[in-house]
Amino acid sequence: MNSSEQLKIKAKELFEKSLGIKYHYSSNKTANKLLKNIELEKGKLDLTSKKLAKEYAQDILGWKGFAPWLYVYTHMYGEFKEGWLPDNYFGKLVIPEIQGDYGKISFLKPFANKLFNSQVCPDLAHYINGQWFSSNYEIRTEKEINELIKRNRTYNNTKVISKLDYSYQGLGIHIYDKNNFNAQQVAKNGNGVIQPFIIQHEFFNQFCKDAVATLRLTTVIDTLGKASLRASLLRLGRTKQTHVQSSDQVLVAIDVTTGSLSEIGYSSSFKSMDAHPDSNTAFKDKTIPYYDNCVAKVLELQNKMPMIKLIGWDVVIDDKNEVVIMEWNGYGAGIAFSEATQGPSFNDLGWNDFFKNKNIKKRHNLKPA
Repeated sequence: MNSSEQLKIKAKELFEKSLGIKYHYSSNKTANKLLKNIELEKGKLDLTSKKLAKEYAQDILGWKGFAPWLYVYTHMYGEFKEGWLPDNYFGKLVIPEIQGDYGKISFLKPFANKLFNSQVCPDLAHYINGQWFSSNYEIRTEKEINELIKRNRTYNNTKVISKLDYSYQGLGIHIYDKNNFNAQQVAKNGNGVIQPFIIQHEFFNQFCKDAVATLRLTTVIDTLGKASLRASLLRLGRTKQTHVQSSDQVLVAIDVTTGSLSEIGYSSSFKSMDAHPDSNTAFKDKTIPYYDNCVAKVLELQNKMPMIKLIGWDVVIDDKNEVVIMEWNGYGAGIAFSEATQGPSFNDLGWNDFFKNKNIKKRHNLKPA
């Protein structure tokens, strides 16, 4: 290897290391902010619990920089639990190993039904690289797409939703009147998918009628090669929102086995509440309808995609009592809220031992300077 090649490798390593430092700094800054919010409500995290979390981060996970998220989980849950995965450990170390570039395919919204070889998502049309396609990936003109959208009767409303590639956390979403849909104008937004605007089951309307609720079901492929459900939560929007937005949402943990809601929900900043802040509807004694159907569906689909070992599914029950998969998240599905309220959810999979693997540590800069 000549000196020029060595210099390129060194420059790449330094660049990746700087990205790692920036990532952990930003993630832990978020964790510290959330901890302060929790402490305003519950008081300071006790020193004994903080010591346990810090020792676990250092001795088991390999770096004290993983402690801030453990502090959040501990204070939110009420006690420290071994086996938790800090959000920055999961994001920087676990995700690249268990999802990797294959998981990133989920960023390309129009490919879902093609990949799973079935009508998984309720797509009406796709826009890809300057060309419109039908839901069956047949080339269509702008005029044909306009007519297709206008004639759609999936739900008794006049709206459709556009989701751009790489959209997440409620960003990259546009709502259109299907009677005035203009494929030429919509195409200017970039590649993406057009779906019907779902009319949700009446159960969810008691909390918020404006934004369609989302069940986030997180599945994994376990050490035996089988799909299992590990986390379940309900994301609710706010009054006058067109869709759920991560910056201002209501999160409620769901019992993974029964589908019952937790008595306590949380805002995006992890401030607790026992009822939706707009409708004042309590979470206590509420159970997701057709929950077993939702679980069965996502497990079936996870088994079809075993090379991506963790998937976050965005699901809802519609007004016809049908399970609707709105989208799948094969890369970067967050676990912080579910770990804090339901976890540890992944402690049997060996992911908290990744720091012992020297190659993994080197690849993902486990210990930033």
